[in-house]
Amino acid sequence: MRTDPLVRARLRMISVLLCGVVWFPSAPLAAQVSRPESVETIGVLRTPISESSGVAVSRQHPGILWTHNDSGDGPFLYAVAMDGTLLARFEVRNAAAVDWEDVALGPCPRSDDPCLYVGDTGDNLQHRKSVHIYVVPEPRTLSTEAPRDRVLEARDIRLRYEDGPQDVEALAITAQGDLLLATKGRAGPITLYRAMRDELEGGSLRLAPWLTLDAAHQRALGRQVTGAAVSPDGNQLVIRTYAEILFFVLDRNGARPIGGCWLGGWEQGEAVDFLDDSTLVLTSESAFGRDGRISKVRCTP
Repeated sequence: MRTDPLVRARLRMISVLLCGVVWFPSAPLAAQVSRPESVETIGVLRTPISESSGVAVSRQHPGILWTHNDSGDGPFLYAVAMDGTLLARFEVRNAAAVDWEDVALGPCPRSDDPCLYVGDTGDNLQHRKSVHIYVVPEPRTLSTEAPRDRVLEARDIRLRYEDGPQDVEALAITAQGDLLLATKGRAGPITLYRAMRDELEGGSLRLAPWLTLDAAHQRALGRQVTGAAVSPDGNQLVIRTYAEILFFVLDRNGARPIGGCWLGGWEQGEAVDFLDDSTLVLTSESAFGRDGRISKVRCTP
């Protein structure tokens, strides 16, 4: 979400207050939504990472997370340890940071090497005629001493939606390398768009809605999607909202809801990824003088 800082602060306050009042979801999934088994804060995100809006768990660098800021920053990706320690900052060239909303790791479009997919897809007012997915190879080393390791060259994929501009804050890559995008669902259903892996080899995409997720709106706050991820085994899709985590069984034909966990109004939550097939990592933005957090959640749908 890209808004004026004062407006963002007010929105955060309203969000937290509403979440605090409404502790249980008033309109849950078709499947059961319950409390998580455990929620543990494992790290703190400090300047320059003030608005972590996406997170991706590195598989070739154990214990490392990739993240980026929401708005007001340049085209930068940050490598951090699980406790939030900043290890490296990489400038992403051939990219603009209009409204970066999510990042995911998956196989590159043209190889099985790992690539980072950054979604410059935020569109709060739904007026952008096109948005962008930036694809960069995951760095093989995080050394800050070698200048070449501090710059990543992106391939820009220009994206349009057949049904008009959409506000999208959630991006995921499947085990097969397909791209999934989920609308925020601010005023309508949560719609999922899909681009097959071979479609990502070009420089532009035009996507039609793939399916509508079975996730009813929450009456008080609205079920607004802020992040998404696919499990390492490729069988589950998780959708994060401001107050909950929703699980779906995923296959090439669709996504079936199987439950979720209710987090409540404990943070301005924007990002989610799988640490393993049963544990999630979440990041949040800083708010009310408090730094953003990295949290580990165990949730069995």
